Amino acid sequence: QVQLVESGGGLAQAGGSLRLSCAASGRTVARYAVGWFRQAPGKEREFAAAISWRDSTTYYADSVKGRFTISRDIAKNTVYLQMNSLKPEDTAVYYCAHTIGTPGSKSDYYTSAAYAYWGQGTQVTVSS
Repeated sequence: QVQLVESGGGLAQAGGSLRLSCAASGRTVARYAVGWFRQAPGKEREFAAAISWRDSTTYYADSVKGRFTISRDIAKNTVYLQMNSLKPEDTAVYYCAHTIGTPGSKSDYYTSAAYAYWGQGTQVTVSS
């Protein structure tokens, strides 16, 4: 089992920044991906960003590209989501997710079904 714990959520002003952290504990695998998904009230959970743990290749939704940056700290088993130029539409619960192995195709990075482990989420609220 892999346990994921998110932190860093809170309230930000439009145009401001927040940095989310996802710390992993328990058993890990040699090759896997870590993603961030978000869910706003009344909407389905959607992909935001992902990273390949092995080679640091990154993937972003068009809605966050250029504003959000995903990164990893191997020594700390932690993935970060730096969110800049925040907009009210970024308001959501943000979830960290971990695949059980390296995705079989590029499209898998964008798909929630490819992720086996999920954190409990952290609330991000952006005011105008």
